[in-house]
Amino acid sequence: MTARTVSLLGSTGSIGTQALDVIGRNPDRFTVVAISAGSNIDLIARQAVDFDVPLVAVASGSPEDVRSAIGAYAASLGRGSHALRGPAYAPEIVVGEGAAEAAAAIGADVVLNGITGSIGLRPTLAALAAGSTLALANKESLIIGGDLVRSAAKPDQIVPVDSEHSAIAQSLRGGRAEEVRRLVVTASGGPFRGRTRDELKDVTPEQALAHPNFSMGRVITTNSATLVNKGLEVIEAHLLFDIPYDRIAVVVHPQQQIHSMVEFCDGSTIAQMGPPRMLVPIALGLSWPERLDDVDEPCDWTRVQSWDFAPLDDEAFPAVRLARRVGEAGETFPAVYNAANEIAVDAFHEGRIGFVDIVDSVERVVDAHASAHTGSDFDASSVEGVLGADAWARGQARCELGL
Repeated sequence: MTARTVSLLGSTGSIGTQALDVIGRNPDRFTVVAISAGSNIDLIARQAVDFDVPLVAVASGSPEDVRSAIGAYAASLGRGSHALRGPAYAPEIVVGEGAAEAAAAIGADVVLNGITGSIGLRPTLAALAAGSTLALANKESLIIGGDLVRSAAKPDQIVPVDSEHSAIAQSLRGGRAEEVRRLVVTASGGPFRGRTRDELKDVTPEQALAHPNFSMGRVITTNSATLVNKGLEVIEAHLLFDIPYDRIAVVVHPQQQIHSMVEFCDGSTIAQMGPPRMLVPIALGLSWPERLDDVDEPCDWTRVQSWDFAPLDDEAFPAVRLARRVGEAGETFPAVYNAANEIAVDAFHEGRIGFVDIVDSVERVVDAHASAHTGSDFDASSVEGVLGADAWARGQARCELGL
């Protein structure tokens, strides 16, 4: 594999820091040419200096604050203006609402979009327009952008970084597209696996954040508890692999050693297995279609272990069923689903609603969208139309929840 330049969006988050770990262990393969973050100026300054990044983009703060943090850290390493180890480090600094978009548009070989939420849509489109390979961890931009994003992408320009979709992409190498019978997306079941709907009514935000396998941000971890995250992944699988919703199954697999599977027409199933970590999907996002050496530890087949599988309980966890509905409706419905959920998650953590009210309120907003709007009200083929639906859904969700 020839060396690749990388622009890393969301560099201070979980995906971003792990990506820099992979890049740091493979300095002959990757050069970081841009990084972006929301507001963690101290961390992005350290990353910028450590990787000699030419462009540093921050959504909030001031150029002076970023420059000062970079200067302080560089000086601590002996890389200030009087350093013996080389000239002063002085990257280009971009600050403001369009900072991530600027980093995405730089023309890097690979843009890894690790931003969380719908704010990742414009950077996703900027990366595609620049001709970069898009390593996509920001599932929301594809889900809400739908055909807008797909039409902007050239064949094979998007490489999935979500572990489930990376697993599917790897497994699809085992056969031709016309041989695929269905995709099987695995789910841990979250911290409340096995509970009934009645047993979920009194769970607390602290309990919802106790994911059995991963440490993630508040929204993603809560989405894993409600299985909204799995619903979003079903929509993403449809958009990435062009498989109808009735051929995308979800199965609960608590150990998360199998990241997802592809079932073929002859009855065989190919699964991708590995520890419940993100290092391999991130590395493949950067190096696809090639693999890097020693990214993570493989499964230990000498150890006695058991792996469990169970059907999804749609009664206790209706989020996936609702996601199939909005996915099949298309247009701006997925954007409404995603935006309403983010408002409901915040309301839950603020103690305003209960756990089961999260998905119930999202469904009410989806119903309101279906009854109050036609396809012409929000144009799903434009960024403004998609983000307009996003804003409408947030307002409607606040109204539904009395916020």
